[in-house]
Amino acid sequence: MTIPVAAPPLSQDLDDLLHRLRLPHLRRLAPDVLATARAQRWEAAEVLRVLLTEEVDGRERSATATRRGAAGFPTGKTFSGWDESACSIPRPTQAALRTLEWIGRKENLVVCGPSGTGKSYFLEALGQAAVEAGHRVAWFSLESLGAMVHRSRADDSVVKVVGRILRADLVVVDDIGLLPVSIDAAEGLYRLVDAAYERRSVAISSNLHPAGFDELMPKTLATATVDRLLHHAHLCVTSGESVRLAQATSGAGVKALVQEEPSLSPGRRRQGALNTISGQTA
Repeated sequence: MTIPVAAPPLSQDLDDLLHRLRLPHLRRLAPDVLATARAQRWEAAEVLRVLLTEEVDGRERSATATRRGAAGFPTGKTFSGWDESACSIPRPTQAALRTLEWIGRKENLVVCGPSGTGKSYFLEALGQAAVEAGHRVAWFSLESLGAMVHRSRADDSVVKVVGRILRADLVVVDDIGLLPVSIDAAEGLYRLVDAAYERRSVAISSNLHPAGFDELMPKTLATATVDRLLHHAHLCVTSGESVRLAQATSGAGVKALVQEEPSLSPGRRRQGALNTISGQTA
């Protein structure tokens, strides 16, 4: 629609009413929409439809931004930059996971394989897609999960902390197996998986197959964790060379340097000018 350059403001009483009704997006756009409606002789129903649509769209944008901020994503990667052909996860599996239907079914996702094979990227892109679809997401490293459990020991609030985490529809724990696992982190992972079992979706990435988690944490905890994690889980094993290493080797990991001609010092510039005047080459 064509918007006038300077739309007259709303009357104070109408502006106050929209403020009291908490319609910020409608209130912001109402002057322009009403001015356009008068100029183009819209029907009253059309004016109402446009204003309410703007309010709904604005609320959805705000809610999405709030969910994204609360998720705590590490890098902001999305599927807009994802190359599905470069990932060893079969394309049909990628497509099925991207529907996010598994989150609605409270199923889990485990992506394991060597470093640099796209595990974290894929999980973050899925998390971003889940946020866009209206789901709440929480992102943790295993270390940050362990630190949270450690802090909560002081007031014995571990159960409450895990309960707050599970307000999210999808909880992601990234990069299990890169660093030694503390007892707090091991307990945190178990408590999270146990509390989420058949109630929320948990997605993890790991350098190790879950069958090897007893190398990272006490065997009893590992067995109980893996048993609950894999019962309703999609297991994706990645393979191949590190994408990061391949890009670094080919030089694609950095922008090419632009070489400039070395600048002369003021003394050299003056000497070059004198030599030119005398007919000599500097």
